[in-house]
Amino acid sequence: GSHDKTVRVWNVASGECTRTLEGHTNAVMAVCLSADEKSIFSGSDDETVQMWNIDTGELLRSFEGHSSFVMSVCVTSDGQWMISGSRDETIRK
Repeated sequence: GSHDKTVRVWNVASGECTRTLEGHTNAVMAVCLSADEKSIFSGSDDETVQMWNIDTGELLRSFEGHSSFVMSVCVTSDGQWMISGSRDETIRK
């Protein structure tokens, strides 16, 4: 997780942080990359999942509905569904 409330995108070859995504209001607990590698999804202690454009860093959408922190996030290979798991003992799609 990231207690500074950010998601960082790293260049694996150089080790350089190429982008810092800011928008969560609490610690980030989970991240997932879409199969098409165009979007990043992040789950947070702020009870939201946020969807980001990996190239621009733009926040595309915020998903709300959990009543506790989001612990896991994944996206189906066809990009049609994002699934999140939360400390509130629910799974949402």
